[in-house]
Amino acid sequence: MPSPKKLDLIPVELKDRLAQELATRGFGDIVDVTEALNFWLEEEGLEIRVGKTAVGEFSKALKDQREAFSMAETLLADMDIEQESDLHKVLMQMIATSAVQMMKAVREQDGHLEAKELMSLGRMLKDLMQSAGIREKIMSDERERIAVEARKNAADGVAKKSTELGLSADTVEAIKAQILGVS
Repeated sequence: MPSPKKLDLIPVELKDRLAQELATRGFGDIVDVTEALNFWLEEEGLEIRVGKTAVGEFSKALKDQREAFSMAETLLADMDIEQESDLHKVLMQMIATSAVQMMKAVREQDGHLEAKELMSLGRMLKDLMQSAGIREKIMSDERERIAVEARKNAADGVAKKSTELGLSADTVEAIKAQILGVS
C-alpha cells in the first residue's frame, strides 16, 4: 500500500488555510505558499514538511474544482428544471461508470480501495441521488401547481360565461366545483 500524501497528514485547519491562501493568490505563487505552509506546520510543532510539487498539485486540483463548479453553475442557470433533471441522470451514469472503472482498475492491480475513498464515492452517489429526488419532487409540485392554476382559470372562464348566459349563481358555483374537482 502506498504511503499517504503529506497533505493528507496535516490538520484540516491548516489544509483549509492552505486552500484559502492559494485562492487569495490566484492559485499561483506556489513557492511562497509552500514556505508559508511549512512555517505554519513548524508553528504547530509538526515535523512534516510539504514540497512545492504537492502544493502545486493541490493548487491545480482546487483551481480545477472551482472552474468546474463555476461551469456547472453557469450551465445550470440557463436550464429549466426538466433539463436539470436530465443532466442529473447523465451525471449519475457518468459517476457510476467511473466508479465501476475505478474498482476494475484497482482489482486488476490486486489492490483495494481505501475506506476513505469508498466513503467519498458513496457519499457522492448518495448526494446526487438525493438531489435528483428533490428535483423530481420540485418538478412534480410545479406540474401540480400549473394544473391547479389551469383548472382555476378554466373554472373562472366558465363561470364568467355562464353568468353572461344568465345561469344562476348556484349553478355557476356547481359548475366551478365540478371543474375544480371539489364538492
